[in-house]
Amino acid sequence: SDARMGGATLPAMSNYGSGNQGITATLPVVKMAEFLKSSDEELARALILSHLGAIYIKSHYPPLSAFCGNTATSAAVAMAMVYLKGGTYEQACMAINNVISDTAGMVCDGAKSTCAMKVHTSAQAAFKATVLALSNIGVASQGIISANVEETIDNLGQMVTNGMRQTDEKIIEIMSH
Repeated sequence: SDARMGGATLPAMSNYGSGNQGITATLPVVKMAEFLKSSDEELARALILSHLGAIYIKSHYPPLSAFCGNTATSAAVAMAMVYLKGGTYEQACMAINNVISDTAGMVCDGAKSTCAMKVHTSAQAAFKATVLALSNIGVASQGIISANVEETIDNLGQMVTNGMRQTDEKIIEIMSH
């Protein structure tokens, strides 16, 4: 991510139009699968969960926002890692809620080399959320986090779409100086 944001012409899988989000949706899942010695089919399924989950969550956002897309991506990564570890649907939902509760304040202030730090933070959050969820520890009914993961995703979408308009305008104003 750092090299790509610095101008290196390195290929990356994209997710929802973002190379950094593609890196986030792919590499942690691949590394977890390698560590677990997962089959090619399990890896393929986990990558599908990660990428489609991220796309689904981000479909609740406007095309551009002041909200870092790696939050949604890392929530989907956590879901995919729960799958690789043999977790339940309920644990996958916990993992999504855990990531969103952990990273919901991450602001996007333009594509630049420091995005690599946000990729790292997001991947770490996904791993931590997975460990917690697999221990049946999950955030629910706090702030924008609902007991129901679909409601959490809707709440996040509302926050990003409606609640961050002024933030987006302020970031653009700051960057223009």
